[in-house]
Amino acid sequence: MDFSLIVESLPIYLEGLWTTVWLVSLALVIGLFVAIPLGVARNSDNYLLNGPSWAFIYFFRGTPLLVQLYLIYYGMDQFIAVKGTLWEHAWFCALVAFVLNTSAYTAEIIRGAINGLPKGEVEAAKAYGMSAFMTYRRVILPSALRRALPAYSNEVIFMLHGSAVAGIVTIADLTGAARLVNSRYYAPFESFLTAGLFYMGLTFIILMCFKAAEKRFLAYLRPLS
Repeated sequence: MDFSLIVESLPIYLEGLWTTVWLVSLALVIGLFVAIPLGVARNSDNYLLNGPSWAFIYFFRGTPLLVQLYLIYYGMDQFIAVKGTLWEHAWFCALVAFVLNTSAYTAEIIRGAINGLPKGEVEAAKAYGMSAFMTYRRVILPSALRRALPAYSNEVIFMLHGSAVAGIVTIADLTGAARLVNSRYYAPFESFLTAGLFYMGLTFIILMCFKAAEKRFLAYLRPLS
């Protein structure tokens, strides 16, 4: 194993690391804002709200992220003129694909968390005279989002690992950096092992952050000793 090759290529990996971090972080933030109304609509008894949200979630959970990225990156020019717009940039296409994918999975997580709430919390809100909107804003959503933290941590990690497909559409993320190093030095083991170590480091940081968040926001659910 050639460690000097890894050290020499560190600037390429660090640039790929930054690309992966900002792309995945931005996708997760936007995806969460999209997922919350989707999850609420999915629980609605109104078919005009429930039907489209179900179709959206089913499509993006039922097809691979790579296929979605290909459709957006190579297929958008079938419907709109992409020249001179953000659609001609690979990073924007990847961001859109990541947002749509993660919002579908996150919406289903939120839907499950809402359905899993104790009925007493909702009944107490109604007893205080809260409207349906106020009940969602003050009781249901805050409680559901806290309870969804363990499941959502898995989605964040899956999104991080799934972002490796971005390198296929010319984005120099961590996987793209590994491909570049491999093409220069013909050292696939060193190239992709280094990228894997960076992904493991990011995963560890994510797990520690969610562990701290769960300790703080789910403390009231722990049994009293």
